Amino acid sequence: MSRLYKRGNVYWFDFRIKCVRYRKSTGKTKRRDAEDVLHNEREKAKKGECPGTKTIRDCTVAALASEYSKWVKFQKSYIGSKRFFIKHIVETFGDLRVRDLNARIVEQWQTMRLEHSKPATVNRITSCLRHMITQGQKWEMVEEETAKHIKSVKLLKEDNKRLRFLTIEECQKLIDCCADHLKPIVTVALNTGMRKSEILNLKWEQVDLEHGFILLDEDITKNGERREIPINTTLEYLFNEIPHSIESLYVFTDKDGNPYKEVKHSFSTALKRAGISNFRLHDLRHTFASHLVMAGIDLTSVKELLGHKDIKMTLRYAHLAPGHKRKAVQVLDRIMGKNEDDLYNGHNLGTISKQRQHGECPKSL
Repeated sequence: MSRLYKRGNVYWFDFRIKCVRYRKSTGKTKRRDAEDVLHNEREKAKKGECPGTKTIRDCTVAALASEYSKWVKFQKSYIGSKRFFIKHIVETFGDLRVRDLNARIVEQWQTMRLEHSKPATVNRITSCLRHMITQGQKWEMVEEETAKHIKSVKLLKEDNKRLRFLTIEECQKLIDCCADHLKPIVTVALNTGMRKSEILNLKWEQVDLEHGFILLDEDITKNGERREIPINTTLEYLFNEIPHSIESLYVFTDKDGNPYKEVKHSFSTALKRAGISNFRLHDLRHTFASHLVMAGIDLTSVKELLGHKDIKMTLRYAHLAPGHKRKAVQVLDRIMGKNEDDLYNGHNLGTISKQRQHGECPKSL
């Protein structure tokens, strides 16, 4: 099938031969002239002579995903989550030809997926698909029209207001109910606000007890920025008590000396023993931040400790410090009171006295 269409006043041609798409401007403003160009280009394409014509391979989503996986294989996000997203994309859209993919298909999938997943999960997969399509367009595996359709798919509204944290009593109870290998991991999470991956991949060379801080390099942190976390007295005792040999690389290891990949099962068991529900390992990070804010630590410091790239992410904890907002407003009381005293003690005393006698009040600050 071949067609002519206009972009502005100029006609473009679009046709396929042997699963290869050819699309280019004819440079003509009259349809009859454009038809002649289209005929000539089709003949050239049949003979394999079509210089300067953009060709796009007709491939499946699975084929595109395979190329995309090779490209992102060594990225940090691939090991954690992107590998799962790509797998799901292949399972869902893999048999479709890329040029048959459109906004309606993706949006219908979003609706169906919401029955089993949260909006945040659906958005991560959608973003992965959009990025895959963008890269495919650069590699000339995706047509411009298809890329335009997929990029038009909007992300769902996410509810990021969930803020579950433990009280001091619950923290202690949870630690008491943890298995021996889990106690130090939970203790570090509660005292540093580090992410699970940052804790489980923590190496002894990153723990500087002499200067009292943990150094997280760029290749470990989520935002790719170096972060230093102070070590308090609790952690100082903890790190000194953890046995390790010269050959030990990682802080938290199993009996074979290998770092833990996951502690979900043991953490779930500890929660049941402690009688704590609706709580995740990541919520230990929320607990750390929440108690700092409630103790009066400013949000900028909390942001730096958590390794947030944007202060907006830290503002979710702002409501936990209403007392500081009240103190800020009370500063005006002292300022106003001081200025009023200055007025009475200054050269305007007579004027103010006359105003008071006639029931008039001086204007407020």
